Amino acid sequence: MQQDLLERLRKISEEEQKILDGVAEVDKDLYTSGKDFTVDSRKMLEEGKLIAVRTHTRFVHFPPHRHNFIEVLYVCEGRLTNIIDGKQVAVGKGELLFLNQFTTHEILPAGENDIAINFMVLPEFFDVAYSMAGSNNVLADFLVNVLRQDEERGEYLYFKVAEVLQIQNLLENIIYSLVTGKGDQSRINQTTMGLIFLYLLDSVQYVEMRLPNQYENMITMTTLDYIEQQYRTATLTELCDKLHLPMHMLSKMIKKSTGFNFKELLQRKRLSKAVELMCDTNLPINDIIAAVGYENNSYFHRVFKERYHMTPRVFRLKNNDETQVHL
Repeated sequence: MQQDLLERLRKISEEEQKILDGVAEVDKDLYTSGKDFTVDSRKMLEEGKLIAVRTHTRFVHFPPHRHNFIEVLYVCEGRLTNIIDGKQVAVGKGELLFLNQFTTHEILPAGENDIAINFMVLPEFFDVAYSMAGSNNVLADFLVNVLRQDEERGEYLYFKVAEVLQIQNLLENIIYSLVTGKGDQSRINQTTMGLIFLYLLDSVQYVEMRLPNQYENMITMTTLDYIEQQYRTATLTELCDKLHLPMHMLSKMIKKSTGFNFKELLQRKRLSKAVELMCDTNLPINDIIAAVGYENNSYFHRVFKERYHMTPRVFRLKNNDETQVHL
């Protein structure tokens, strides 16, 4: 992170100065109007805004609390230790912690050199990120549904992505924009968060989750990532071998978690990729069919028509955009 931005974030806030002067507890009135400690978006975000950012208040223990918005914690320097459902989650420099709405957690006191950013995000802010991921991206479906849950279930997604340079650069951009407040950049910020989300979808190998049925959810994440990366040659048999699970057990887990069986998930991905190639390239339809992993052309035409209610050729004619770059 640029040194001038880091120094700006490092400055002692008015709230922190009061703590250093002897105030021993968090001033809950700054965060909520209610009796229970639920941090209220109406106090934290300006009216009409979908996202805000603030530096985490240091030098004090944050007692158990929750939020009526999605909180994304990013550590710029040092470390910040959360306690979620009795478990310590120590978020290090360059790492991200996504907390579901109403997830109760507490935070141990941060030192002077523990610099963390809280993104306070209303669920609809992720609409752009969700649309950028594509309507057939079941991994995006899974993650967004986790974040949108409004039940108190102690859910979080912890991404250890300090070494993913693209994510770090994008986070610095959005922090700078929100901290400086220069211009109305709401659409840019949403798009930037969308790009971060896309990189996170490619970084599921770095994620730690706390979700109900955690083992099943991790199996689901592995399955969806396998399909996303290996859709051309993916088979249920190969995946069973990788996970050391019998086919009937894995099939049952996949269906329960996603609502689709393995074949349906694979088909959705292949068709989605085929549509992308039809719209963005001049490749012949037969070449596209082979490129996405189908060996039987007539079968592809049948399943494509079942899903899109037209032939691939008609679909291409309807959706071809002459302004796009063709490969």
